[in-house]
Amino acid sequence: MLKVPATGQDLPTTLLKALGDPIRLRILRLLDREELSVGELSRALALSQSRVSNHLRVLREHALLAERQAGTSTFLRLGIADADGLAARLWAALSADLTDDPGDTERLRQVIAERREVSPEFFDRVAGRWDTIGVEFASGQARQRAVASLVSAGAIWGDLGCGTGYVARAMLGLCERVVCVDSSAGMLEQARVRLAEHPGGTEVDLRLGELDALPIGDGELDGAVAAMVLHHLPSPDGCLAEVFRVLRPGATAVVVDLVPHGEGWLSTELGDRHLGLDARQVGAAFAAAGFVDVRMEALDDRYRPQPPAGLPPLPGGGLPLYTVRGRKPRA
Repeated sequence: MLKVPATGQDLPTTLLKALGDPIRLRILRLLDREELSVGELSRALALSQSRVSNHLRVLREHALLAERQAGTSTFLRLGIADADGLAARLWAALSADLTDDPGDTERLRQVIAERREVSPEFFDRVAGRWDTIGVEFASGQARQRAVASLVSAGAIWGDLGCGTGYVARAMLGLCERVVCVDSSAGMLEQARVRLAEHPGGTEVDLRLGELDALPIGDGELDGAVAAMVLHHLPSPDGCLAEVFRVLRPGATAVVVDLVPHGEGWLSTELGDRHLGLDARQVGAAFAAAGFVDVRMEALDDRYRPQPPAGLPPLPGGGLPLYTVRGRKPRA
């Protein structure tokens, strides 16, 4: 977490004096470009660390720096506390006319190049930004697959209301067989084509049927998912009773669905019967069906269907999602 030093005297004369030193201007220029440790800053300036520290003390007195502590290291960057204050206005005026010192620029390049040798200090330095620079992936599938691979192989899983098989695709290679059920023959045909591309050793078993009368035997499944399905049904009760029936004792069922919303066009465009479902209502239906250890969880994800022409984009980047899961008792 960044800590902004306490503001010292803000008299124009003392502030002008602080900003009137060439070395301090070089320091601020470098820290405006890159977060640096005190040692890195000293190397970029080609000055002793003690001399640099004396200048840093003056800059701290006027709250011109932001500091971050990571382990035993202190990292600095330009961090004017009051964006509308005198210091910010002076720096904006000064920086517009400042030019980079060629020597500082070359030494800064060398300092940054040295970081590629990857020391513990490197990771200390970037820890505060790592979630924005080091964990962005195209789809998130790598993380999901790694975690899912911890599940024991040899299972038979169900994708209930499978549509085109987008959930079943995540199961390929992780179970022995996936049973895909949908009431639409057209959806099942699309699932057949898409799931044949990368089967990963998993048998794909496509079955036409209704979710309140599943074409699956009692206790046939080792786990089941019903993703974005319940809001298409009149009520979740019949479906969850059937899911309970087709699971073996001890198996888990998971539902993914939408938080209640006001996007009425989803009814006509995507056939939604409900504009989302209250997670508590779904949890109660799980319990009524006989499931135990029922848990609800908000998801760090959004549903992003494309609104028809003329309608505004979805608020907040998409519609919020949640999961509800429950376990069939072993006895």
